[in-house]
Amino acid sequence: MSYSNALHNYQQVQSDSARDASPHQLITKLFDGLLQRLASARGHMERNEIADKGQCLGSSISIIGGLRGSIDHNAGGDIARNLDDLYEYCERRLLAANLDNEIGAIDEVMGLIKDVRHAWIDIPAEDSRQPLAIAATGS
Repeated sequence: MSYSNALHNYQQVQSDSARDASPHQLITKLFDGLLQRLASARGHMERNEIADKGQCLGSSISIIGGLRGSIDHNAGGDIARNLDDLYEYCERRLLAANLDNEIGAIDEVMGLIKDVRHAWIDIPAEDSRQPLAIAATGS
């Protein structure tokens, strides 16, 4: 199997997986993808692979933007504001990590996102079936 065929098959499985996922599962997939890209960015930074590092950090910032966009500020109250602030902080830290080759900033963001992910997956099953905009606020 050629590389392009393998890549196409992988993308198809990912697409099918996302299409069949609940809103709660989709957010979990965003967290997982974000953590994976952050780990890759860290490795690229350690190996001084500047272009790949920048690509992974840019993708990470885009995923955080997607997470921010899923927050329902009307229904979420203080939780929504705090989560938005946290995501904004993570975006700023990743920009600094990219500019200054600061591995510590990537590690910090990974720790914060892992904490949010753990809280997210601990949401009771009945709450995870709520519409995405409400569930994303944790309320």
